[in-house]
Amino acid sequence: MSTKKHLPKITARKQVAKSGLFAIEQIDLSFSNGESREYERIPGKGSGAVMIVPMLDDETMLLVREYCAGTHSYELGFPKGLVDPGEEPSDAANRELKEEVGYGAENLTFIHRVATAPAFFDAQMTIFLGENLYPEKLEGDEPEELEVVPWRLTDYQQLLAANDFNEARSIAALLLVKDHLGGI
Repeated sequence: MSTKKHLPKITARKQVAKSGLFAIEQIDLSFSNGESREYERIPGKGSGAVMIVPMLDDETMLLVREYCAGTHSYELGFPKGLVDPGEEPSDAANRELKEEVGYGAENLTFIHRVATAPAFFDAQMTIFLGENLYPEKLEGDEPEELEVVPWRLTDYQQLLAANDFNEARSIAALLLVKDHLGGI
């Protein structure tokens, strides 16, 4: 049994850097044991993000291969994107599916909410399973057409071994959905 810890008190905060993508904030903290520290973090903005594991049928997932500037490579992963202001995560998931893979989902099931580097970054991503897909394409904001890659869920170990399937959020989504669908 764990004792509930009290959050440290934020005694000061200031923006120390800003770019077109993010800002860095310094927060001064006072802990309940009297210790004080300065931390830097990237505060979240917006309404979070979504990732969808779309199932074309009972056995086949759809992935996308897209350019990733951080690694300057093409990576394989699941469709994802930001939740627009005022938009529900499930609506954002269906929109992103239509933009990135050309399908909507009649059924979207909440799987899990994950955080990316919570020690430094205040960002949440909601993972959905998309089933009963129907063709519908929306114009997206991608600079080039994404390659849609079908993959059998039973071949998930080959996907985990693929050189271009590296994103931790996609790996988590794959394993969470695999467990949700009965461990296949």
